[in-house]
Amino acid sequence: MKALVFLAALAVATPALAATPVTLKADAVDADGVVTLGDIFDGAGPAGVTPVASRTGNSVMLSAAAVRGAAARAGLDWANAEGLRQIVVRSGAIANPANVAARGNVDVLTWARSIAAGEMVQPQDLVWGKAAMAPADAPNDPDAVVGMAARRALRAGAAVAARDVSAPMVVKANEIVTLTYDNQGVSLALQAKALSGGAVGETINVQNVTSKKTVAAVVTGPGQAAVGPGAEQLKLGRSSRYALR
Repeated sequence: MKALVFLAALAVATPALAATPVTLKADAVDADGVVTLGDIFDGAGPAGVTPVASRTGNSVMLSAAAVRGAAARAGLDWANAEGLRQIVVRSGAIANPANVAARGNVDVLTWARSIAAGEMVQPQDLVWGKAAMAPADAPNDPDAVVGMAARRALRAGAAVAARDVSAPMVVKANEIVTLTYDNQGVSLALQAKALSGGAVGETINVQNVTSKKTVAAVVTGPGQAAVGPGAEQLKLGRSSRYALR
């Protein structure tokens, strides 16, 4: 019966969701001088890496209207119910004294070559080196970043930081994916269009190519997404690594 209800819901044509709702963080901070939507909003998902502004001092004041516009262009919806006119983004180092980087002649992982944004990190791309200062989020194990994707262009010789990488996008926006539903031995599958990109374990909106019904689904692998009771459990596999196609 649940499977029939699910199929009936997908068969009803409804307008696609306009955007993903997000909420403003109580304390917006950035750690590297590049302010992104993820630094400002909770729930930004893959759009969180979108840059909004640069910060050269201890803080930067942004126009709330401009931030809202940038969010909308990235597929996010911030209602700004409080009617804010300005948003202040502070340095993460100031906001979190406990995360101040270790100082001294320390061993750190560094980039063996320059890496382009979106490129997959390979084992040979990492080499141990000495530095007077280690990033607060410097990984101690190369495996923490191997197989991940560069969030932005990375310079050879620079110390590796966890914020430099993110899970690779295995589903691209507008890609046709296989949407599955599994529950108590009942398995269903259909074709859907991804309305945004996503990494394994992330939730994205997908649209049934036949009915145009839009639902939220969990990315499970390259070209794959799932809905139904088991989808939430699949989020636990978010750390799984898949090669980009």
